[in-house]
Amino acid sequence: MKQRDVIVTVGLLLGICAVPVIYAEEPAVGTPAGGAMEQRDIQKLELTSGKSKVLDLPVAIKRASLANPDVADTVVLSPTQIYLTGKATGVTNLTLWNESGNMMGMYDVVIAPDLSRLKENLHKALPEEKGILVTSSHDHITLSGTASNANSLTRAISIAEAYAPKKVINALQVGGVQQVMLEVRVAEMNRELIKRLGVNFSAIGPNEFGVSLLGGLTSLATFTNPGVGGGAATVTTALTSTVNGIFGFETGSISWTGFVDALKEENLIKVLAKPTLVALNGQEAAFLAGGEFPIPVPQAFGLVTVQFKKFGVGLVFTPNIMNSKHISLNVAPEVSELDFQNALRLQGFLVPAITTRRAATTIELADGQSFAIGGLMRDNVRESVKKVPFLGEIPILGALFRSSSFQKNETELVIIVTPHLVKPLDMTAQTLPTDYYVEPNDFEFYLMGFSEKGGFGGKAGQRSPAAEVLSNRVGRPTAMEGQVGHIVP
Repeated sequence: MKQRDVIVTVGLLLGICAVPVIYAEEPAVGTPAGGAMEQRDIQKLELTSGKSKVLDLPVAIKRASLANPDVADTVVLSPTQIYLTGKATGVTNLTLWNESGNMMGMYDVVIAPDLSRLKENLHKALPEEKGILVTSSHDHITLSGTASNANSLTRAISIAEAYAPKKVINALQVGGVQQVMLEVRVAEMNRELIKRLGVNFSAIGPNEFGVSLLGGLTSLATFTNPGVGGGAATVTTALTSTVNGIFGFETGSISWTGFVDALKEENLIKVLAKPTLVALNGQEAAFLAGGEFPIPVPQAFGLVTVQFKKFGVGLVFTPNIMNSKHISLNVAPEVSELDFQNALRLQGFLVPAITTRRAATTIELADGQSFAIGGLMRDNVRESVKKVPFLGEIPILGALFRSSSFQKNETELVIIVTPHLVKPLDMTAQTLPTDYYVEPNDFEFYLMGFSEKGGFGGKAGQRSPAAEVLSNRVGRPTAMEGQVGHIVP
């Protein structure tokens, strides 16, 4: 019997079962009958970077060799004990020889990152995240499982990057609600007050005349000077659109004509819009309730192209779900309208101006809370007085030689946003405004005055029971999580 066979036999008799090297007798190619050749299984040894362990051997060794000293380090404590230390993440081989010089075993030593501190820091930073799993593979760290929101996922990856820079594999999934419904209310009141008072006159006689053109209420269309030697003067006055009163009288041979611009105008504009949008977490959504108007753009060789400009009530927002209770929003609402008073006339085209009110901000608030992101209070007063020197300063009579205008604009704009975490609708449980309407027959429509079949309608101007039901159903938002309410600052 060979010497190695004796060692194995003695080891078995002593009850040693954890022999790191397993020998199997197989016939070798080219060897005589009864010959044998060793076949060894390579064992795997896992170790954490920065930590060490003692490897106990069943038999005495004479020499140990480590393939990559940069990954691990070994110290032989005794013929049957080896002190192994992990230096850096990686893989290397440990080979052992016995006292007779024969190789008795081989280990694949895998040095993995230290995950205990990473798991501890993740638990401290994200105590509510119970579904994040941390594993290591060679020199990489893998994060798997489920994170409750995108913010927690980003923080978990940032913490793991400190332990394995650029070697973190993200296999996490984001759970919870990932859709945000944004309810926006745009309310604007615009009040305008205009007061004007101006007087022009003309006095024409056989040999004399007088015309007042203050404020541009009237203009001379034709004028004929009687000249020396007599003759009647001819004066023709052209009116403008601002003149809203004319009077005349005669004193002797002189004919007097008065042109009056007396105006008090009050305008009121109300804008109310309630756009509602639903977007995925991190995705942009846009809304426009208005239209587009053409703008001519002159080109070379006398050509004119047309471009379209949008106007109306618009909204662009991007939601970011921070956690199950808080939402971060990038919101950019805009309210615009056409202004023909400041229009531009270009090559026969009338191009209106645009009056725009817009806001852009980033806010963070809880589910169901409301926040005013845009408020505008504007009060403009404009006064204009045109008068003839000295004559326009005379009390009472001076009004005949003055042209006065007073204009006041008041604008109040408020934009309020309310985000909600939402889930998809179950259409089988939803109703539509048309579900309760049935067309009436001729008898019910002409004789009974019903607007809906079966007596649901009523007379003209009355609200039917079906409409009452619809009023309680139409406009409901999609299903929401948690308590829903409004907090208007």
